Amino acid sequence: MLRIIDRYLLRELAFGFLATAAVLLVVTLGGTIADILNKVARGRLPPNVMFELLGLRTLDAMTVLLPVAIFLGTLLAYGRLWRDSEMAVLQGAGLPLSGLLRPLALLAVPVTVLLALVSFWLGPAAVRLSYTLVEEANRSMVVAGLEPGRFVELPGRGAGVIFVGQMSTNGTKFERMFVETERQDGEDVRMDVITAEHGELKHESDNEGRYLALTDGFRVEGRIGHDDFRLLRFKGNDVALAANESDTTPDNVKRAAPTGDLVGSTDLVQKAELHWRLSAPVSALVLALLALPLSRSSPRESRYGSLLVAVLCYLIFANCLALSRTWIATGKLAPFVGMWWVYVPTALIAAWLIWRGERVRRPSGRPVAAAKPAKVAR
Repeated sequence: MLRIIDRYLLRELAFGFLATAAVLLVVTLGGTIADILNKVARGRLPPNVMFELLGLRTLDAMTVLLPVAIFLGTLLAYGRLWRDSEMAVLQGAGLPLSGLLRPLALLAVPVTVLLALVSFWLGPAAVRLSYTLVEEANRSMVVAGLEPGRFVELPGRGAGVIFVGQMSTNGTKFERMFVETERQDGEDVRMDVITAEHGELKHESDNEGRYLALTDGFRVEGRIGHDDFRLLRFKGNDVALAANESDTTPDNVKRAAPTGDLVGSTDLVQKAELHWRLSAPVSALVLALLALPLSRSSPRESRYGSLLVAVLCYLIFANCLALSRTWIATGKLAPFVGMWWVYVPTALIAAWLIWRGERVRRPSGRPVAAAKPAKVAR
């Protein structure tokens, strides 16, 4: 059974945590939506996978958002109690500073379990699924910027337009294509015009290079303003398109690796990735503990003074974690040390601040002078 004060504090913490998480989520979604819409507008992603990618990227970003949310949420919730003198009333009723740990643990432990689930399983699975969606989408001509019945800019070839009369439902084959390109040839401009009755979109063996395989068509090329144009008739001709914009960078490939492959690996980069996944749930506990003493303030102090100090502490903590990841991957830090050299000192500092806040200070000041005897009127 929870005490009344525990339920009250837990409600304040939950409200601060959810409000902070919502604000951080909106900021993250803004950048993610802008990136996805940019690729959709340039024909790199089809509109039908936009919301799927948005959800998958948001799920992967939870490992960064939730530790920050529980840290800032605790600061805002307990900080308000200190500023409104509610904490002074609670302490006067016999509640010590360490008594605030119980409602904080009731919030931090479930969030830590959720973070462990996302960091070790759901996040990597979401990254792998997003790769699959993008790879399948890149096999469609719609992603290449083509739309039947409309002149569009030819992707990856500089100045030029392309027109497709008809297209298959899966976006891989077409009929009646017109392609016009221009390129600089010394001081002149060379123009190429290609028409074809049929064609399809194909990929190179590396699955990145793309080209249009045209059949049964004509090609007219020459320099604009000169009479050296020539007409060619072809049975087959290939037109290169821009390479796929893949998110399979080395960092993203590490994020997509299953956790089971990282546990038994001897590669330093994969060991660093395993410690990085462990940092999300551990950071939530450590930051929640650190936020408890940092939220303490007096009613006369500035509203955001302690918050700025807390944010500075978080930046130092986060940069140390990122530095540890780099050191482990490059062999400068032993894998068994991991990131514990950041967690343990931070937790000890938080415990010391909590213990220091519970000490009863002796009153200081000038000694009270003895009162002079009053003169009795006669």
